Amino acid sequence: MEDFTDFIAECDRAPRLNELAPFFSATAAGRSGMPWRRPDVDRRLLPRDPLVKRFIALHERRQGPFDQHYLSSIPYRFEEECRLGCAILRYASDRSDPISLYSLGTAEGTMARTISELADGLVETLSCSPNVENERSFFAHGTPPHASFFCGPFHHLMPSAFIESEALRHFQAGFDIIMEDTTFQMYSPNRKKQIAFVAQNLKPDGILLLVEKFRHGDDSEYKRREDQKDFGFKARYFSRVQILAKEEEVLTQMNENEVTLEEITAVLRDVFLDCFVTWNSGNFYTLAASNSPNNLKRLVSKMGRPALPAEYTYSELPFRLYDRVRLASPRKPSDR
Repeated sequence: MEDFTDFIAECDRAPRLNELAPFFSATAAGRSGMPWRRPDVDRRLLPRDPLVKRFIALHERRQGPFDQHYLSSIPYRFEEECRLGCAILRYASDRSDPISLYSLGTAEGTMARTISELADGLVETLSCSPNVENERSFFAHGTPPHASFFCGPFHHLMPSAFIESEALRHFQAGFDIIMEDTTFQMYSPNRKKQIAFVAQNLKPDGILLLVEKFRHGDDSEYKRREDQKDFGFKARYFSRVQILAKEEEVLTQMNENEVTLEEITAVLRDVFLDCFVTWNSGNFYTLAASNSPNNLKRLVSKMGRPALPAEYTYSELPFRLYDRVRLASPRKPSDR
């Protein structure tokens, strides 16, 4: 087993748990960072489907303060959570046994909880956050029968934790899907160790979903997309003063921990046989990687078209990451 002692110490020193901790605590409690109106879904971008309608309605009822901040900050992220959540539900309904989903660092765990409530036993979910305010929001609507919450940072959940904790023991076989949602970039740019750590808890045929903000080789393109996000989307929910204050308080430091698509590709190719880019809004992307190409294709096929307007669409989706991003020494399946 790989030794993660130094990595865990690195995470303990990370901005997420230190310099940025007051921001996350205040936002999760609703003391600051709240949009002037609740985030809403552009239903024109999503299929007219009863499941989608139910997902949107329940998600809206379960949102806590941090989710309202988050969904108002990333263009069309709310629509994407509904699209992806419904895809996971359809993926689970095609499986012979219930599946498990681990959503790490996703504030109140609204998306995971919504999936579990609608799945009615087909999806067992675990969400985690180091903020007790997020834990309170998670349980504000009662204790869901198929959704769990771990109050602590992701690097405290070694495989042994799922054996030692009675509350988590039903996840000790690993997860069918793990979703990291803009968490790694709050800790460090060390994607190699971060992904290796999380992959310990993924089943051999499981799927890793990464939602991340990526840097570009072209700084002007990065800034153009940031301006589109801030003044074309966030301005619907936040004042200019709030937008600039967050940039100074959080985003400048977070940007130092972002990586490029080329860098994440180099890491993923050493771990996973296949990877798709399934969503891209500005500088934000969702990657889906797995060592089971069949499972990966099944999930991606359930997603349908990304719920994005034309002006936020930068490439035709989905596409294979390894085909699009060429590296000097590409990994072959036979290298495993």
